[in-house]
Amino acid sequence: MRSALFLAPCLLAACAAAPAEPAVHGETPGHTCNAAGADQFVGRQGTSETGEAILRATHAAVLRWVPPGTMVTMDFRQDRVTVRLGPDNRVTQVSCG
Repeated sequence: MRSALFLAPCLLAACAAAPAEPAVHGETPGHTCNAAGADQFVGRQGTSETGEAILRATHAAVLRWVPPGTMVTMDFRQDRVTVRLGPDNRVTQVSCG
């Protein structure tokens, strides 16, 4: 009898569905950054309006401003666009990640 009780959880576990692939922590489903054509923003002032336009143009969900001399994490997020600014607060580079 005890062996049957011991095997019951194992048998039930074998019937369970396989777990779904875990989502990457922190990413927004349905958003993948595409920086093709984002060079049009280089030279513009780093304003909220410019940021909104960059988000729309790249289809990213997250905008990361990087002022000069600022260190950033190297983790890659497909839903994030990174905008580097020069000392004059103008966009110098737009890239995904």
